[in-house]
Amino acid sequence: MSVTPSAIEEARRLLSAQFPPTPLLPAPGLSDACGREVLLKAENLQRTGSFKIRGAWNRISKLAGSPAAAGVVCASAGNHAQGVGLAARLKGIRATIVMPVETPLIKIERTRSHGAEVVLHGDSYEAAFDRAREIGRDRGLTFVHAFEDPDVIAGQGTAGLEILDQAPAAGAIVVPVGGGGLIAGIALAVKEARPGVRIFGVQAAGAAPSAASFRSGTLVRNEGAETIADAIRFRTASAVTLPLLRRYVDDIVTVSEEEISGAVVSLMEEAKLVVEAAGAVPLAAVMAGRIPAAPGGTVLVLSGGNIDPNLIARVLEQGLSRANRYLVLRVQVPDRPGRLHRILSHLASRGVNVLDVVHRRAGWTIPLGQVEIEFLVETRDAAHGAEIVDDLKGAGYLVGRGETNRPAGP
Repeated sequence: MSVTPSAIEEARRLLSAQFPPTPLLPAPGLSDACGREVLLKAENLQRTGSFKIRGAWNRISKLAGSPAAAGVVCASAGNHAQGVGLAARLKGIRATIVMPVETPLIKIERTRSHGAEVVLHGDSYEAAFDRAREIGRDRGLTFVHAFEDPDVIAGQGTAGLEILDQAPAAGAIVVPVGGGGLIAGIALAVKEARPGVRIFGVQAAGAAPSAASFRSGTLVRNEGAETIADAIRFRTASAVTLPLLRRYVDDIVTVSEEEISGAVVSLMEEAKLVVEAAGAVPLAAVMAGRIPAAPGGTVLVLSGGNIDPNLIARVLEQGLSRANRYLVLRVQVPDRPGRLHRILSHLASRGVNVLDVVHRRAGWTIPLGQVEIEFLVETRDAAHGAEIVDDLKGAGYLVGRGETNRPAGP
């Protein structure tokens, strides 16, 4: 498969007529936390909420007016679906999208809002892909691959050209890796123009076939690909994009689920940006120390912002807990009137914000005549949490933290 710098330049001309460049944002708070200058390429601010509109627009623009324009079909975990759906609608082409059954509802509904027919099938991208191929053959539709297509890769590479214009001094670019189309396009565009810029890919540790394939040089399959980063949850690396990755990319690293959720929280808190888990993996890798510092700054490609609101709530809670911003306290007290009020009054007098209270009378760990009270409180940091615990102990309470159960207070 041939993708050239001139093809990426042509894709930029096509894209610029409809979609303006996304901003490259400074991030002082994140830069301080990471110990280096960090710049954010905000693909989450695209019209469809992700970079995928770039490749979809470039591919579908070349179908308009041809016999294939009668209809397109694709498989997607959500973001490519929205890109194809919008591009097809703007070009007056019918689109059918096959998505895994567990695709976040927000991505399904937004794809339908672009006028596309959505078919839910299978428990993985690979299963949805096979079904999309069947539908394409049965209906005579043109298949628009999410990453194994030279026009799609060229379209994604336009993000690299924008980065070169917006951050000419940047020494490194960090990109999420799923099928590899985004990083392949960006790496080709950047390395052909400025070979000294280092390109790093990031995958979730629970679904990292491209990282393993990059190192071994052979295709590696992950049978049990699991991660909250659904947009980059693949079981198999791409035979088409892997040669481009091995030619142009410096390294591909992995990050844990905890590191991903922490990065989502940090982007909300420090940069005021809503970014989906897959889009947050570049920051997770930098914060974990897996990306070497580079002169001129490090650009993080935030590939998308289409996160399920329900997942946001869970990720925020986990992220805040791991950052010692939440503290769970468990106290057993005599089952007598006024004991709950007494503890709450004590916490209130110390300016402790109580977020939740659970009052339990039944349970094999609770002695007769006692009740267990669980508090979820807000803390500034680990030291503040320790102060709260010490204060309660000083008042005569025996306090358990987290999953710990300890007996009675006064």
